[in-house]
Amino acid sequence: MLESYLKKRLEEKEILLMTHIVIGYPTFDDSLRIIEKMVKANVDLMELQIPFSEPIADGPVILHANQRSLAAGATVKKCFDFAQKAAQSFDIPFLFMSYYNILFKYGVDSFATKVKEIGFKGAIVPDLPPEEGEEYLKAMEDNSLAPIFIFSPTTPEERMRYLSSFGKGFIYCVARKGVTGKETEFSGQLDKYLAKCRRATDLPIALGFGVKDKKDIDFLKGKADIAVIGSQTIRLMDQKGVDAVEDFIKSLFG
Repeated sequence: MLESYLKKRLEEKEILLMTHIVIGYPTFDDSLRIIEKMVKANVDLMELQIPFSEPIADGPVILHANQRSLAAGATVKKCFDFAQKAAQSFDIPFLFMSYYNILFKYGVDSFATKVKEIGFKGAIVPDLPPEEGEEYLKAMEDNSLAPIFIFSPTTPEERMRYLSSFGKGFIYCVARKGVTGKETEFSGQLDKYLAKCRRATDLPIALGFGVKDKKDIDFLKGKADIAVIGSQTIRLMDQKGVDAVEDFIKSLFG
């Protein structure tokens, strides 16, 4: 199970790293090379985003990657084929990240069955609350998959506990209101928020939205279990190419 893997890793490391890529950006071949670079740099787990035309939680960097991947011909089937190859090639846990429309059009039961079949461990579906996700939650449970739920700074603690009751694997805590890729102030206010998240769940907690360098990750040590980097690696790849990714990931813990 994902949670037991994470807790075991946390016995060896002070904080874990989860990275995010958009499948098919800039190409499917490049996506596989990026995963290879990240795994070589000792990333602990990865979320692979199935591109969607209206990724409402994502800022301009990841939105652009979604649009470019779709324009180049990415489909759900191609993403599943790619994901299966990744899971067979690299020995870390992978999760899907996408939006509910993808699951709805594919068929929720069929989606969960396919996720299990290709060897992925769970999914992050940010626009599906548990009140509207009964079919999804049952399908994930039937396939021993982890549905990852999201806390935000505006989520009341009672709501956090409610969301946690449906979650498995870990809880994804977004660092601020808004979308991915914007500046986040790593300060005492974030300390208080993470302490509130910790009170609300027994699951490991991941912190994303704005993590961009070693200083941010050092700040999170002892406060979060998993640091999540997404937009920053895509920016770097756009500026310097795929080969720059490995050294960047290594620098976060150097």
